[in-house]
Amino acid sequence: MPRLFTGVEIPSDVGQALATLRGGLPGARWIDPENYHLTLRFIGDVDDDIAQEVASMLGRVKRGPFELHMHGLTSFGGRKPRAVVASVAPAQALLDVQAEHERLMQRIGLEPEGRKFTPHVTLARLRESSSQQVAEYLSARGYFRTSPFRVARFVLFSSRASVGGGPYVVEASYPLSS
Repeated sequence: MPRLFTGVEIPSDVGQALATLRGGLPGARWIDPENYHLTLRFIGDVDDDIAQEVASMLGRVKRGPFELHMHGLTSFGGRKPRAVVASVAPAQALLDVQAEHERLMQRIGLEPEGRKFTPHVTLARLRESSSQQVAEYLSARGYFRTSPFRVARFVLFSSRASVGGGPYVVEASYPLSS
């Protein structure tokens, strides 16, 4: 039973820039740069029939390529931080692709995503990091921004049930073309 999600791959040069932010935060489990991605729609553990239906339905997405860039660092989890992430600068084309994924997944009977879409790339998962340590880490990294990169496809990823952070496998890719 595969665990699936759709996403945008992060180019290696952007991944290398993000990797320079690793370290300096006690209790952080850093994600390997080759596993950096931007999740569009978490699908979850599904049987093979649903997986095939998901893969087929994603082929209906007809959107053009667009540009993205990372713009700042933040944490998720409030007073009990659970992740450090690179924020993705707002881009309407990204929101449109994500909304279409959500509609298509609901059309095949999957439950709606319960969380608001917040585009990001997870850099580290946190276990024992205090909110003070996370605040110090974020303030020391200051303003972080990557060069824009072109998104010309999205992919269907699978992962094995694990603690998180990969490895992720590209099961199918879908070009974005006007």
